Amino acid sequence: MRTDDLVTQVSEAQVAQVAPAAPGALGAAEPAAPAARAAAGGRVERLRGRAAQVVAETPWWAIAGRAAIAVLALVLFTWSLSRNGMANSYYAAAVKSATVSWKAFFFGSLDPGSFITVDKPPVAIWAMAIFGRIFGFSSWSMLVPQALAGVASVAVLGHLVRRWRGEIAGLLAALAFALTPVAALIFRYNNPDAFLTLLLLLGTWAFWSALEKGSTRKLALTGVILGFAFLTKMLMGLMIVPALGITYLVAGPPKMGRRIWQLLAAFGAMIVAAGWWVAIVELWPAASRPHVGGTTSDSWIALILGRTAGVLDTTAQGANLAGDPGWLRIFNSQLGGQVAWLLPLALAGLVAGLAVTIRRPRTDRSRAGYLLWGLWTVVMIAVFSEASGTLHSYYTVVLAPGVAALAGAGAVGLWDAGRARRWASWMLPAAIAGTAALSSAMLGRVSGYAPGLATAVLVCGAVGAAGSLVVLNLRSTSSGRRRRRSAIVFVTTAVAVLSTATLLAGPFAYSASTIARSVTGNTASAGPRTTGPGSTSNGSDLTVDQGLLDYLESNQGDAKYLVAVQSTTESVPLILATGEPVVTIGGYKSRDPYPTVDELQQMVASGELRYVLLTSTSSAKSAGTTSEVARTTLQAVTEWVAANGTAVDSAAYGGSASGTLYLLGG
Repeated sequence: MRTDDLVTQVSEAQVAQVAPAAPGALGAAEPAAPAARAAAGGRVERLRGRAAQVVAETPWWAIAGRAAIAVLALVLFTWSLSRNGMANSYYAAAVKSATVSWKAFFFGSLDPGSFITVDKPPVAIWAMAIFGRIFGFSSWSMLVPQALAGVASVAVLGHLVRRWRGEIAGLLAALAFALTPVAALIFRYNNPDAFLTLLLLLGTWAFWSALEKGSTRKLALTGVILGFAFLTKMLMGLMIVPALGITYLVAGPPKMGRRIWQLLAAFGAMIVAAGWWVAIVELWPAASRPHVGGTTSDSWIALILGRTAGVLDTTAQGANLAGDPGWLRIFNSQLGGQVAWLLPLALAGLVAGLAVTIRRPRTDRSRAGYLLWGLWTVVMIAVFSEASGTLHSYYTVVLAPGVAALAGAGAVGLWDAGRARRWASWMLPAAIAGTAALSSAMLGRVSGYAPGLATAVLVCGAVGAAGSLVVLNLRSTSSGRRRRRSAIVFVTTAVAVLSTATLLAGPFAYSASTIARSVTGNTASAGPRTTGPGSTSNGSDLTVDQGLLDYLESNQGDAKYLVAVQSTTESVPLILATGEPVVTIGGYKSRDPYPTVDELQQMVASGELRYVLLTSTSSAKSAGTTSEVARTTLQAVTEWVAANGTAVDSAAYGGSASGTLYLLGG
């Protein structure tokens, strides 16, 4: 550019700055609007260009595969969804209450009157209650968010594995995860574990982006997401923290000092995201908030620490819902059929992947992925194997992404290793045979289930293993005929399809059995209907005595609470049927020393409560009460009601209700 041209441009710019606006102009700020629109349009165009580039670079079969798996997951997680009814009615009552009262929404209260909370933080309840407020509360509006969380989880896992080990590995991992039986259970259920799993995967998505770029911002986002995972199911939301932290320390791009600082920043973000709600509840005056369910001290901090101690205490006692602790627990009859189908392939792929990448540079992404998913899987297996107290089989849904990721990547990695090194050609066939043998054994555990399937899996697994060994040792030369190369491709494809179908036949059968029946109660598990601890036959009786209900509603008057009852067995059906506040004396399984006699007297004196239904001579059920203080307190409440209340003649409400209804306070 010439000097005189530059001077002319500068002069014109100065004149434009000092010249008055033209008549009718809106002032100096007006030109910013077109500029902003142009910038926004530019961002949209860049996004469109990026999307077009991704589509152009992705093979058609990959796009079709992703779509097919997404549709499969949607069908699995929504097929006849309403047959599960209220599923876990304990959480269903909390969701119903959250659609009635914003206070109950915030605190995660069991009833609309916010007398007591459920024993979990409320993030999962928030998600379901938002759907209920939009579409109206129903089984469908409560369970569809879980199903959508499942479809999103499958998609996120496929994306993560694809970025790590390629398109085929991503498709295999997503398919394996979608067909995992415990996933087919939980993503059709209203327990917090569905949203917990999605949040763990979203946190891993943010983490992998941070690992690729060394981004502090993405690491902080990881911490925020895991903080909300904590507010979904407390310590289970932090089970992947060791895997993420160790992986970034080993493979993060920055120098060690910066990596440590970044992880501390992410930890701080996690503490803030996990702690804001707990801090609000702890600082809220206890007299105007619900009692914290599952505690004797009315404190979320105490509940968190108590749950931690319960997991770590090897002497803790609980219902034997997952078998005896031990390193093979994950394969037993309670847990194996939920999640362990592909573990031999996953662990073989992990060992081989680490062995092949062990000498690569520190920041190698392939090794980082094996480290991440390997630690995810191994840490969770260790926790589930040694945890004491009550351990439900459906907890293992958070293990399923790790197993699926390693299985998908392991299959591809073992294939590549066998093609590159003739001596390694036996590893994939051995993994296929071992996985098929485990699958056959687990199918044979339930007498009369899917006759012939166990044998078919064993036979087809042997054929698939032999076929893969042959294919891996075939060598196609550039001078070979095109027909011979085509035959090799055909045989390879056939062997791959046979092996994949064989290894997924068992989990698919269990998933199909899960969605083909109604699953309710708090001890639900995937697979064929069985009996005994952790069985799927445990239902929830939500019937309500209509005569009693009509009587209570007619005589409630100005009282805040419809009635007080002795357990969630009585309170949950009433809450679901009426949406009215109901006092649950002792909370879930009579674990809480709440209310005391003095507190109940105050509720009666203030007119908040008129009726108490006693269905037992003791409010503290021995099977559920965990402390002497709860047992003593609730027994005193029961005795006080019987001594000071006026028994209502059962004929007044039809005489069909169990127990005795007492009128208190006149």
